[in-house]
Amino acid sequence: MGNVQCANCHHEIDAAARLCPYCDADPKTGARVDTAPLLEEVFTRKQNLAVHESALEFFRARQGVVVATVVALILLSLYGAHQFVTERNRTAVSNAAAVPLTEVADLSNQSDQARELPLPEMQFQYEGRPQTLRTFVTEPGAVAPSPPPAPAGTTTSAAPPAPARPAEQPAVPPKH
Repeated sequence: MGNVQCANCHHEIDAAARLCPYCDADPKTGARVDTAPLLEEVFTRKQNLAVHESALEFFRARQGVVVATVVALILLSLYGAHQFVTERNRTAVSNAAAVPLTEVADLSNQSDQARELPLPEMQFQYEGRPQTLRTFVTEPGAVAPSPPPAPAGTTTSAAPPAPARPAEQPAVPPKH
């Protein structure tokens, strides 16, 4: 393919061109051609759109820009909220010592439920091996469990466990 000279404006153009890009004429005859009907035939015009329809068309045509703008606005608002909370926490937090809740709560109207209970007496049995160290909470009248049997072939040099304390009998008043 080569170049040809336009018969109307004498510019050199591509030989395959149907119209001269400089003067809109037929390059072979030089006759001017009205391109408006050709353009309307290929590219149809849209009728007048309502405002909301034109806005939707605008956003559809620029979908990537709209999505990027919305994401940027969301991130900017989250950043602003974070800065607000950070600044508020920096200025609103007190450096004063904490007040225990017992000083804040009013316990004067409660009965003796809040008083401390005494710990039960603890007895320890030790058979010479740390694996068999046991702790028993004994109550008056309770019998201590018997120690587990020693494995075969081992001897224990520990003293036998202390006997359980005899149960204290409550004093019963005589009947009259």
